[in-house]
Amino acid sequence: MTTVAALAATIDRALRDAMGRALPAGLAGADPQVRRSARGDFQANGLLSAARQAGMSPRELAEKVAASVDGQGVIAACEASGPGFLNITVTDSALLGQVSARLGDDRLGIPASEHGITVIDYSQPNIAKEMHVGHLRSTIIGDALARILGFLGEEVIRHNHLGDWGTQFGMLIEYLIEHGEDWQHEAGSAEESLSRLNRLYRDARAAFDSDPGFADRARRRVVALQAGDPRTLAGWREIVAESKVYFNEVYDKLGVLLTDEDAVGESFYNPFLPEVADELERLGVAQVDQGALCVFFDDITGPTGERIPLIIRKSDGGFGYAATDLAAIRYRIGTLHARRILYVVDIRQALHFRMVFETARRAGWLNDQVHAYHVAFGTVLGPDGRPFKTRAGETVRLISLLDEAVERARAVVREKSRHLDAGSLEATAQQVGIGAVKYADLASNRAKDYVFDLDRMVSLTGNTGVYLQYAHARTRSILRKAGDEAAAVARVHPGVALDPAERALALKLDELGATLDDVAQAYEPHRLCGYLFELAQAFTAFFESCPVLRAPDQPTRENRLVLCKLTGETLKTGLELLGLAAPDQL
Repeated sequence: MTTVAALAATIDRALRDAMGRALPAGLAGADPQVRRSARGDFQANGLLSAARQAGMSPRELAEKVAASVDGQGVIAACEASGPGFLNITVTDSALLGQVSARLGDDRLGIPASEHGITVIDYSQPNIAKEMHVGHLRSTIIGDALARILGFLGEEVIRHNHLGDWGTQFGMLIEYLIEHGEDWQHEAGSAEESLSRLNRLYRDARAAFDSDPGFADRARRRVVALQAGDPRTLAGWREIVAESKVYFNEVYDKLGVLLTDEDAVGESFYNPFLPEVADELERLGVAQVDQGALCVFFDDITGPTGERIPLIIRKSDGGFGYAATDLAAIRYRIGTLHARRILYVVDIRQALHFRMVFETARRAGWLNDQVHAYHVAFGTVLGPDGRPFKTRAGETVRLISLLDEAVERARAVVREKSRHLDAGSLEATAQQVGIGAVKYADLASNRAKDYVFDLDRMVSLTGNTGVYLQYAHARTRSILRKAGDEAAAVARVHPGVALDPAERALALKLDELGATLDDVAQAYEPHRLCGYLFELAQAFTAFFESCPVLRAPDQPTRENRLVLCKLTGETLKTGLELLGLAAPDQL
């Protein structure tokens, strides 16, 4: 049982005693709300309803509860505060007991509860196009949520919704077929694959713009692709395979969980589009307007008051993004049995998803038991406060940006860790550089824009990934110096009084579970980043004021070694849930 749960149970018993009778029916089984407090260890509230039913003021009831508390070795002090709160101080022995219990649990005391299936749609690059900095946020926010929700017990299905279908493929495939000897998929690096893709697109576009005959053949090739022509599909698969070589190297550099098995592109849903349109029309959700099948919304209008439709099927019979997204919702619910679908997509798509989700609700696919959420994120900005571009005004290439981050980190690691050999230096530079980029993104409120600043990202001070990685490495350094003794220490001495810095660290360690619950509720990884930063700060304060290896006596030394162990494991777990490495040396 966590400290919060133990306190809630204790306060609940005291509440019943204070009221002198069984709780009113409306309160039966309701736990008081206990949270960490900035003014003390913990604060309990939620007494207002009980006070009303007991016929007394919240403050009066709080005083009665405080007088009735039997701490049973858990609560050192409990006093009424404000209009009806309880400020609670926990005993040193209870804190040490929680530290010991979590250290002895592979999951650090965090339970895993089955909640059902969640599909997370993230990354979403386009085939035959380069990934840029705009793809960074979707990829790493989605990856962090997949890790955290999975850790908490959710069955997570990762979907990488590739842009692998559309009219542009007619041009690319036709050129590939006509000039196959000049372009072919072959094993190589991401840069080589990207070079071939860029060359194919450049040459195909040039032919399309300058040769009317080629343009006509390209348009016919689109029809052949949609009809499933074998030769056309073979060319399409060749382009997809080449793109995946590039995507996978980017994903490897980022250290995210996505694999080829998670790729479910637009093409997958193409066979379902006619039946989706037919079902929406049959249900009366969509209607034909000027030849197109549309869904209208009374509260979504244009600047002159005209209703803006969600177009399911265009007047020429073709289908757009809306139909594909609706087919995906229908498949994920009907076939995958998802109870929740998360779309990690740019905030600028908010109106589109609002219309898509409302359409799915009208169709009955989304309901009180099945939900879809747009996990929106802001824009990556340059130092000038504008969308991040190169000096030439072009979109920043993601793989180049990551390579530069590693180069900056290499200089930092070389300066800080002169003892590392060349191999360890390079491995650590990769972990620190990639981690710095990912953490800077995740530490920002996802709904807001943030400025991309590599110098700040690789700094050893402030709320950076490097600072957290260094704090973790420091715990490992202490344990290495303690040698066999550290390995043998697995229990605490609850009778030893805690220094204020030890108490602060133990209390902060107790917050991991509540923090992860908050992230899972709001889909905001920055909450975990903030917690880990505060934990690293608490450890730094502990390290500076509480000698571990030179502790005044053996019991104190062993307690401090246990605190170091649990801090290291908590930082490592938190970093890994964010998708960052936790180097043992830095």
